[in-house]
Amino acid sequence: MVKDQYGVWSIKIPDSVGTPAIPHGSRVKFQFKHGDGVWVDRIPAWIKYATVDPTSFAAPYDGVYWDPPASERYEFKYPPPPKPMAPRIYEAHVGMSSSEPRVNSYREFADDVLPRIRANNYNTVQLMAVIEHSYYASFGYHVTNFFAVSSRSGTPDDLKYLIDKAHSLGLRVLMDVVHSHASNNVTDGLNGYDVGQCSQESYFHTGSRGYHALWDSRLFNYANWEVLRFLLSNLRWWLEEYKFDGFRFDGVTSMLYHHHGINVAFTGNYNEYFSESTDVDAVVYMMLANSLVHNILPDATIIAEDVSGMPGLCLPVSEGGIGFDYRLAMAIPDQWIDYLKNKKDEEWSMKEISWNLTNRRYTEKCVSYAESHDQAIVGDKTIAFLLMDEEMYSGMSSLTEVSPTVQRGIALHKMIHFLTMALGGEGYLNFMGNEFGHPEWIDFPREGNGWSYEKCRRQWNLVDTDHLRYKFMNEFDRAMNMLDDKFSFLASSKQIVSSTNEEDKVIVFERGDLVFVFNFHPENTYEGYKVGCDLPGKYRVALDSDASEFGGHGRVGHDVDHFTCPEGIPGVPETNFNNRPNSFKILSPARTCVVYHRVEEKEEEHNESSLANANKTLAAHVPQNSSESISANETLADVADNCSPSVSSKATLVADVVADRENLEALPTVEGDGESVGTPEH
Repeated sequence: MVKDQYGVWSIKIPDSVGTPAIPHGSRVKFQFKHGDGVWVDRIPAWIKYATVDPTSFAAPYDGVYWDPPASERYEFKYPPPPKPMAPRIYEAHVGMSSSEPRVNSYREFADDVLPRIRANNYNTVQLMAVIEHSYYASFGYHVTNFFAVSSRSGTPDDLKYLIDKAHSLGLRVLMDVVHSHASNNVTDGLNGYDVGQCSQESYFHTGSRGYHALWDSRLFNYANWEVLRFLLSNLRWWLEEYKFDGFRFDGVTSMLYHHHGINVAFTGNYNEYFSESTDVDAVVYMMLANSLVHNILPDATIIAEDVSGMPGLCLPVSEGGIGFDYRLAMAIPDQWIDYLKNKKDEEWSMKEISWNLTNRRYTEKCVSYAESHDQAIVGDKTIAFLLMDEEMYSGMSSLTEVSPTVQRGIALHKMIHFLTMALGGEGYLNFMGNEFGHPEWIDFPREGNGWSYEKCRRQWNLVDTDHLRYKFMNEFDRAMNMLDDKFSFLASSKQIVSSTNEEDKVIVFERGDLVFVFNFHPENTYEGYKVGCDLPGKYRVALDSDASEFGGHGRVGHDVDHFTCPEGIPGVPETNFNNRPNSFKILSPARTCVVYHRVEEKEEEHNESSLANANKTLAAHVPQNSSESISANETLADVADNCSPSVSSKATLVADVVADRENLEALPTVEGDGESVGTPEH
């Protein structure tokens, strides 16, 4: 083999009379001799496929020469979907996606799980553990072969089939890419590639700087020219060869700082971001990576997993930013876990919840999530299991009366996930199974559990069984995503929190032109509860967590019109109600969230016509000689001004009496001057 100027060894072996020198599917390794005379076997760094003997425990991986003839190569059939206004991401692990205790395949995932994701109205799938990793329990984060697909779930063509199937369903596909570190495995991975290179040519830093103590993994030397070439070409490979639509970069905080975020509590002080602790070489690599990806695929979506809140992380490189499109709002799930474990319901702070959900820079987009795979790793539990625990084994049947624990658990599960989605960011992420309240936790097969797959699967049968209450959480998840499909509130820059009432335990806010009301009080239902809004008009329920199809009690009327009243002096916010120029009154049951949308003029035309006819009819036929009579110029709305104070608003009274033609026809006959005036033609 010959070494080039970048420290890369290579060899070319010509084909012989049309016969490949290395046939497709051949197992390949190369040997090199250390300075001490010891010969070792290694897998080529750019190998496209690697396999292991499944019958041999801890067997080393073999590289596989993957170069199928043209007639056998997978051809993509479907173009990628257009970039959505806001990503609604379904985070998934192909291997653990089977309901059976085994490793699932790419094709099974494509045929069985992708339709579920589409049915729940997600627009993006984020695939974990796609890149080859020798240790399954690493969740895919200890990468050994950066250009190879994980062979546990199938071949490169099988992965292409999955991505093509996703595109056919209108789903974009992101890869969870790990360029922050590499496996410490010297037999199967990049570690130990000291094949005559000097330390400057190594993939990794030397000494303690090249080792992550918490992750037991090697850290890249981003100042090395070959490392830049290797990692950048890796991104291009996945985009062009497999048609991925973008990436979620893992471990960005570790890349940004020399201390890797270990034992550092970020407070938001800018000195924590811009100092000698910042790894400038890594920052430059990420700028190069984001520029490259956006140049190759302008509609790519690139997300950073960063807990520090680095300023400029999600601004374009052209503006001096690092170039990501979104960062994960990683503080949000930590707060929910803290509340569920350490606080009673009455101790929940509406102001603290709201502040944490909105704690982001206005110009930098975030993807919010209540729980991802991280929150359910062994030693912890899913949110549903934290809420309901052992009662999930016995109390989830709709054929029995619901227990207070399960009733509370389902109600808060819906509220926590929806509030996170609606207020926490410009995109939303859910981990596979949590949409229906998957119980228990995730535990990959390992020596400590007897190499069991029991907790490394998804129990789809729970949501598929019609009499189990899991279906209620799943239906609400579907409705949440459908609401964004209809109103695009995630993409709206209009986000105003008008009330965080600690006594009532109510949060009221606007996102786009929708009004959201979350009542976290464990007992209190508020009738005629006043909420502020921006635009005047008529509002109706757009989504209600208390609806019967979501396992609720159906206490909120969906056919009720809520008319606004002006508040204070126009243009003077301090005179308004909660700094909002208009308000309307609602019913807010305990532990529910309800969304209201403004009815557009076209929807009102029919009702307005009926209202006008009603005014004319009543004005013409009510007795004129009575002190209670209505003049010919007086409308029903004017009469409402003089009604009892118990009437919430004159508009509500009008709507209750003559909201449409059917109500008018159902009015009782009124006798006036001896003439019947309650007939349908009137």
